[in-house]
Amino acid sequence: MSCGVTNAYRLGIVLALTLLGCSNDAAPALLAISSHTEKFPNLADPPVQQPALVSVACGRPAELSIPTASDSSSTPRGALLMAGGGLRNDNTEVWARFVQLARDYAHSQGEPAGTPPRIAVLPTASFSPQQSGGRIADTLQKYGAEAFVVPIAIKNAPLDARDAVRDPSLVAQIRSAHGVFFSGGQQARITEALLNSDGTPTPALEAIWHVYREGGIVGGTSAGTAIMSRIMCRSVDSQLDLLQRGVIHGQETTAGLGFLDPQWFVDQHFIIRARFARALAVLKHHGLRHGLGVDENTAVLVHNGQTEILGYRGAIFLDLSEAEFDSQVESFNVRNARISYLDRGDRLDMQSLVLIPSHEKQAEKMIDPSSPSFDPDNHEPIFTPDILGNSTLLDIMRRLMNNSQPHATGLAFDSSAAAHGPVPAFEFRFYRGDDTRAWPPGAGEDFTIANVHLDVRSVEVDRLSYR
Repeated sequence: MSCGVTNAYRLGIVLALTLLGCSNDAAPALLAISSHTEKFPNLADPPVQQPALVSVACGRPAELSIPTASDSSSTPRGALLMAGGGLRNDNTEVWARFVQLARDYAHSQGEPAGTPPRIAVLPTASFSPQQSGGRIADTLQKYGAEAFVVPIAIKNAPLDARDAVRDPSLVAQIRSAHGVFFSGGQQARITEALLNSDGTPTPALEAIWHVYREGGIVGGTSAGTAIMSRIMCRSVDSQLDLLQRGVIHGQETTAGLGFLDPQWFVDQHFIIRARFARALAVLKHHGLRHGLGVDENTAVLVHNGQTEILGYRGAIFLDLSEAEFDSQVESFNVRNARISYLDRGDRLDMQSLVLIPSHEKQAEKMIDPSSPSFDPDNHEPIFTPDILGNSTLLDIMRRLMNNSQPHATGLAFDSSAAAHGPVPAFEFRFYRGDDTRAWPPGAGEDFTIANVHLDVRSVEVDRLSYR
């Protein structure tokens, strides 16, 4: 078989790429899925299908004993607010919505109109919990809440965390709150404090679940968002290493707190730190279908099965429900993953996977690249030698929506090592399908993009130069 990558030359970048076991003198080829290909069962086809992350569950860990959103006899009536980190105090859209939903719950519990909702702030992830918790409480008070800091922390707290999570007074304060907010920091500190050694919930975590199930709101930023799903990303030193060798549960991933639907995974600092590659690997390893990646100073609100994007930027939705994987290849590979970008004001139905653009976007003409009337401004090949760069994913998706070229290519490799000889790398091939759509930006907004398809395969970079 002859396969390789071209188009790089036209961008002034000379790359000699060799597929493992293949020559490098031909045009780009799709990953060949052998008879060993594994595929997840299809979800019901939605009117506008979104990208979903699904993967082969090789080495999937044993079932976790922590509660999840589906464990209760009834669906939790509350809401989740998941901020991607870097949440500014002046982000009124995010903070005010959080406080308003807590106020709505307080009113439903019989609190008089105008009574400030009580918010329990857990700075558990922070190395400086008192300062971090105090800043968040001050911000919440600015937006009309009665916020208090719960001193549950692994480091630098007045009480030992093992005692604090069982303290009847603290547990009662959390249980009577109308909302709970987790600070940023290290997410493993949250799960270490709130889960028993056998993975069962501590009394403090049970109190948080009570608030959520009864109709309150649970929110967090950065590490406080990472813990929302059943599986959370704990720490990844190198995305390239992760793609090469696979996920090790207990090292890169561990149990989260499971507030989000158990088939969904959430990650943070997502676009600016290019965390989509690690998210794909996590989804594959744990057999999860869908992923949400929230960018900085932005939040995803989950309420009544709907997500809504709030704040500065947007979120990536990963859909693997129709993805395929070659189980004979040790390194990460995927064919037909789908990626969507939801901008502020956009919504996504988590059951039907229908994407609903904001009202402003709906007033614009939808872009259908498969339409005969599609008339893009650009015609040059789309290529990047660093797909894991800051915001590169979103940039390449944007460019694909205004280009006659139906696909784009990005590489991930160690450029320093490549200067001395062949190095393993990954080719990310983005392409439009019949279901790819986009809605152009309004003032101060970005494109909304549905269903960019993605294949990933391992390659080698054996020479890198510029001309």
